Amino acid sequence: MATDDANSSGQGQPPEGGWSRLVCELLVEDLSQSLAFWCDVIGFSIAYRRPEQAFAYLELDGAQIMLCQRSGNWETAPLTRPFGRGIMFQLQVDKLSAVEARLEAVQWPLYDGPREVWRQTGNVEKGQREIFVQDPDGYLVMLNEVIGLRS
Repeated sequence: MATDDANSSGQGQPPEGGWSRLVCELLVEDLSQSLAFWCDVIGFSIAYRRPEQAFAYLELDGAQIMLCQRSGNWETAPLTRPFGRGIMFQLQVDKLSAVEARLEAVQWPLYDGPREVWRQTGNVEKGQREIFVQDPDGYLVMLNEVIGLRS
């Protein structure tokens, strides 16, 4: 299980891919429950943890995110579920089917999708297959896999 301390890649090491210039930190109700979702289901690994602060820094193929169990710090207004209203995280993965299989195995509901979309980017269209899920605290995550480019 990816959330076990024994299987994390470290307790105080920088992420393998280096530090991203922008990393979101999500306040969560239960760090263990969130780690089970983000690591075991989505596929992130733990770069490092600060157990005394109920904090974990996660990475997946260059994507990074921080999780911190709520303590009252950094809460700029009352926090009610679903958390993250008005924000959506987009995560590109290599094999969306693998994530879908793990979601199905734990009977995690999809918020939307799967769907295939083509979006104009400059003078080409980029195609992707995408699904939307909410994490245990209600943060909305769009997972996608690139399926091609066309003129």
